[in-house]
Amino acid sequence: MAEPSLAVRRKSRPGSVRKRSRAPLQPGPVCPPVARKRPSSGGEGPPAETPCSNDSEEDMFGDYDSFYGSDSLLAQVDDIEHKYLQDKNTDIKAAGEIIHGNLQSGIHQKKQDNFSTSENMVVLKADKEDAFQMNESDPVDSNQELTESILDDLPSSQLLYFEKMDELSSGSRISPDSEARNKCVNSSSDKIRSPSSFCPDAEHGNRPTDFSAGSKCDLFKTESLKDHLKSAMTGNAKAQTVQVSKTKQLKEAVLSEEICVARKTIESSSVDIGPFYGLPSKVKDLFRQFRGIETLYEWQNDCLMLESLQQRKNLIYSLPTSGGKTLVAEIIILQELLCRQKDVLMILPYVAIVQEKVKGLSSFGIELGFLVEEYAGSKGRFPPIKRRIKKSLYIATIEKGHALVNSLIETERIDDLGLVVVDELHMLGEGSRGATLEITLAKILYTSKNTQIIGMSATLNNVGDLQKFLQAEYYTNNFRPVELKEYIKIRDTIYAVDSKTENGFTFSRLLNFKYSSNLKKADPDHIIALVTEVIPKYSCLIFCPTKKNCENVASMVCKYLKKEFRAHREKEKQDLIKNLKNIGNGSVCPVLKQTIPFGIAYHHSGLTNDERKSIEEAYSTGVLCLLACTATLAAGVNLPARRVILRAPYVANDFLKKNQYKQMIGRAGRAGIDSAGESILIVQEKDKHLVQDLVNSPLDNCYSNLLLELNKGMQSLLLSLVGLKIAVTHEEVDNFMCNTLLGVQQQRLSKEKSLLEIIKDGLENLIEKGLLKGRISEKDHNSKCTLMITPLGKATYKGSIDLAYCNLLYQELKKGLEGLILESNLHLLYLATPYDMTSNCSPDWMIYLRQFKQLSAAEQKVADIMGVPESFITKKASGQAIRKNVDSAVVNRLYLSFVLYTLLKETNIWSVSEKFNMSRGYVQNLLNAAASFASCVLHFCEELEEFWVYKALLTELTKQLTYCVKTELIPLMEVAGVLEARAKQLYNAGYKTLAHLANADPETLVKMIEHLSRRQAKQIVSSAKMLLSEKAEALQEEVEELLKVPADIPGTC
Repeated sequence: MAEPSLAVRRKSRPGSVRKRSRAPLQPGPVCPPVARKRPSSGGEGPPAETPCSNDSEEDMFGDYDSFYGSDSLLAQVDDIEHKYLQDKNTDIKAAGEIIHGNLQSGIHQKKQDNFSTSENMVVLKADKEDAFQMNESDPVDSNQELTESILDDLPSSQLLYFEKMDELSSGSRISPDSEARNKCVNSSSDKIRSPSSFCPDAEHGNRPTDFSAGSKCDLFKTESLKDHLKSAMTGNAKAQTVQVSKTKQLKEAVLSEEICVARKTIESSSVDIGPFYGLPSKVKDLFRQFRGIETLYEWQNDCLMLESLQQRKNLIYSLPTSGGKTLVAEIIILQELLCRQKDVLMILPYVAIVQEKVKGLSSFGIELGFLVEEYAGSKGRFPPIKRRIKKSLYIATIEKGHALVNSLIETERIDDLGLVVVDELHMLGEGSRGATLEITLAKILYTSKNTQIIGMSATLNNVGDLQKFLQAEYYTNNFRPVELKEYIKIRDTIYAVDSKTENGFTFSRLLNFKYSSNLKKADPDHIIALVTEVIPKYSCLIFCPTKKNCENVASMVCKYLKKEFRAHREKEKQDLIKNLKNIGNGSVCPVLKQTIPFGIAYHHSGLTNDERKSIEEAYSTGVLCLLACTATLAAGVNLPARRVILRAPYVANDFLKKNQYKQMIGRAGRAGIDSAGESILIVQEKDKHLVQDLVNSPLDNCYSNLLLELNKGMQSLLLSLVGLKIAVTHEEVDNFMCNTLLGVQQQRLSKEKSLLEIIKDGLENLIEKGLLKGRISEKDHNSKCTLMITPLGKATYKGSIDLAYCNLLYQELKKGLEGLILESNLHLLYLATPYDMTSNCSPDWMIYLRQFKQLSAAEQKVADIMGVPESFITKKASGQAIRKNVDSAVVNRLYLSFVLYTLLKETNIWSVSEKFNMSRGYVQNLLNAAASFASCVLHFCEELEEFWVYKALLTELTKQLTYCVKTELIPLMEVAGVLEARAKQLYNAGYKTLAHLANADPETLVKMIEHLSRRQAKQIVSSAKMLLSEKAEALQEEVEELLKVPADIPGTC
């Protein structure tokens, strides 16, 4: 016996309130002239063909459609039809209106009779308050009101019938009344027949059934309204259901409706912003499902409700670390993608954070129908594909974000970018990366008046300058979900930081830990005493000044811990060591092998990507309870702790800055786990006064770096301004520069020269280098002379090449055309080795000679071409004096290219690091930098016709450097969050393609893949689905572009 049908009823509303458009359910089979069958929640069988004639069908309903005999709806319809259609002079339009009115009366009468239909009928029940009342004095208006009221609640079969009646009547005449009814009928029909979309005015597809005028007339003559309704009911009752869950359809309908309402609301700037800050309630469910977030903090609600946000003004907001800033940004991003249908750019400081965010938001993209695209390292397409349907969230590093904005300006698509979100906005004041970020934001502000900018940071001081630069409102709050208690330790005494006291400290307690004489020598700073107060029950971070200090502290702590610590989650710790051994192809760091059994590890840039990821996951799940780390962790992925210990107030040899201090201690306290967080700064007596100034001083000011970083700052900006035609005269450049952060702060930063003089000098320098063409007037700074970019200049800014190296790169590429050695990829690798890594490279000359001897004759010729002969390396290795002058930068660069060459052959960072006596972290960083620089050189060559030969070669080389694995693993490693070790596991388990991963069951993955949590499995599947969807969309866009009919075909009007 079939399951009872699911009835969907609309809630009653007062007549004056407009009803929300309910998003349609998935259409089923079509039977002319009646409606499509609506799927039920019943069987899963394929849809059956709906018969087009009732002559051979068994009359399932006889003369009645309910258990109430002559009181049935069909009986009433039959009587009404006979009564009003007997008069041959009756207008078809009038007949339709009369039937509408009586049908509505019939529907309301059924409310009291517990009206029921067959399984697949969906009854839309109206309240008595919606009952139609005819206004005799104004028949036209009342007829329109009647039509809208009735058609909004009619079943699909009746809607289609009335549509056909209207089509017939429109053939003879069209009145204003009939036009209104046609519009209403079509609108109501489309609700049922068209697929769900985000926008109520979205373009509907062509209707699947087309009737000629003759067939319509015959159909109308031979079949009555009663027959049509019976036909619809019969078809719906007998047709099999499509394989779609009714629950899923209803959820999609609700989601689509809420997005429509949210978009309308945002466009109208209404106070009522919908169920979840202008977003569908499904978004709230997804935050609960993926993040475990039930409710927002009060400050988050206040921030999202700011009038400035509703008016789409730029906004800067600042809160302490762990305050929940990112969630606010993500909600604003979703509003832009779903409601305003605009693309979004999110700029993050580091590659690892970009990858984490791509992985985390892919799940939302899959569920809500937008794309998440990664722009980090060598990844990213310039310009991005222009999507016709889905919108894109670009998640980028600072450098890639700048290149992306340049490409959008060049293709005149910058207005497609509705929102730019910048995390860690204080990085505007940090070196060359700060200069690049300033350039990016200044270009957006100057070229697009419709792009909103949101900046967030935990450490901002001179907010006024930033507000003026970004033309932004400011919101701040001191909220922290977990209270933070700051302490200072001097000798064996703990002091609480208290700004109200004279010296900033108040006595808190003495350390109560019995130290042996040996332990006092090994641990004079009482680190073990501080650590054992919290671990293994709670987590702890120790920030150390150097990488070596991290390893020493981790070793020292575990050496003096009790054996009981080994028993805590012992099996999981052994699994972690086993996993690290697999990552290193049988090798594991001796320090980690010693410390992990105690739940301790170190974390710094000396780890490979795979090692770092495994340690972070183990710490997040509580397998590891203590990490000895460098300051980079504070600005990287979020790894909070119950207690944070600062080993010393130094980062390397530099005294700690207030911003760095705040970021480190901000990791203390885990929301939802800890009631409070603690930070303890270990201070020597000699640094006491410096530390007093540190903890009581304000945050560091944020200043422009355009002047300090001339090549990557001012001159890079001037070059791209002319290249993108943002400003092509001296006067226009001056106007632009006044709107930068440097322009805001010029009185403080450029005391020796005026900003106009600095601009003039920069333009002249670019002309001298052959990157610009034009003339700068000596007398008139506001010269109208137009500047032009040269091909080399265009290649430089489009390839994001440092201006200090662009001419050198051009010369080396030009020289390579004369005799590029392609027996191996060594020559290409030399060209792709980053210039800026040569300064901190110190070759081991014996290793250099050994590696040189292992090269073939053709490969050794590469060294000769570069000006590094074998005799020079031999003399260096033997310690002999060198008379011939050889460029040390070239020598070092060739040595690094040997490292990369060996790495691509062996694809094992561990073995290569041992072979060249380098830390594996340095080798990992070299590989990442080379992949990124190879991508830059590729874009450089694409702009210069003479370097066409390099395009295909560098495309493949960039791919090899990006993944540095066997070819079969590359498709898996394209997925965000999947590194080499995980890719090997997946490949060996049978998941060999992107499609395998995208269609995998997370539960099955957890069972088949070792050390894979359920959360990680779900993220991998979501990321794979997102990547597959992105590639499919790109192909679809390409197909549509190819099939697009050109508008300028000769001979056409």
